[in-house]
Amino acid sequence: MESLQQAAFAALMTPDPDAKAERVWAMVGEREAGRLPLEEGGESHPVPVPGRPPKPELVAPSRLPRRRIHTREGLIGLLHALTHIEFNAINLALDAVYRFRGLPGAFYYDWLQVAAEEAYHFGLLRKRLRVLGADYGDLPAHNGLWEMACRTAHDPMVRMALVPRVLEARGLDVTPGMMERLRAAGEEEVVAALEIILRDEVGHVAIGTRWFRHCCEQRGLEPADTFFSLLQEYMTGPVKGPFHHQARREAGFTEEEMSRLMELAV
Repeated sequence: MESLQQAAFAALMTPDPDAKAERVWAMVGEREAGRLPLEEGGESHPVPVPGRPPKPELVAPSRLPRRRIHTREGLIGLLHALTHIEFNAINLALDAVYRFRGLPGAFYYDWLQVAAEEAYHFGLLRKRLRVLGADYGDLPAHNGLWEMACRTAHDPMVRMALVPRVLEARGLDVTPGMMERLRAAGEEEVVAALEIILRDEVGHVAIGTRWFRHCCEQRGLEPADTFFSLLQEYMTGPVKGPFHHQARREAGFTEEEMSRLMELAV
């Protein structure tokens, strides 16, 4: 019988976004039916390049143009960037299921659920792109999310700290302002999609928080000090504010962590 980790690897390496999403949703169904057992131990294989379509072209972030969302081109650019984030987020969640071994079963089921929700988000945004006469892959994008996955591939504690609690948490901060600008531009359908995404992403960051703290507890480490030590070690740029305090608290950030983040923020 195929294991959950084997199924996650197959989905991770699937290049077509629609087929990848279908595999993820099938995994959820198989899991709910009591199939897809967890592997006991074992080792994962390196995943230098996950399955992804030939386009978008991946370029340095500095090569991506800034566009104003009140124009059709600007709206397409924003939606394409968001859709790309969600596609990468599917791969990141699947990678967590496949790569890290020896954790409680709930870890793998949590990240399978995240993968399913990210696939749903991808579909919501891609649908709107297509209404505008565009599609995922039409514009270039950057590979920063997967590059961070590679940098944190050696340790689930580091992955949980830096992907959900830094990169995804930043999404919690910037989404409300984005929604305001889109609402002012009359893009209520996109706003409705972002409301769903923001709600779910709070849960994803909370899952990262829970498993980061689990790893810290297993190693006898103090979570807040460990988190800020990892920030200093891995993050090259400054901590950016302002912060969505309510969303971050719902996602598990403590008052101490929020105070320390505000001290570091530019």
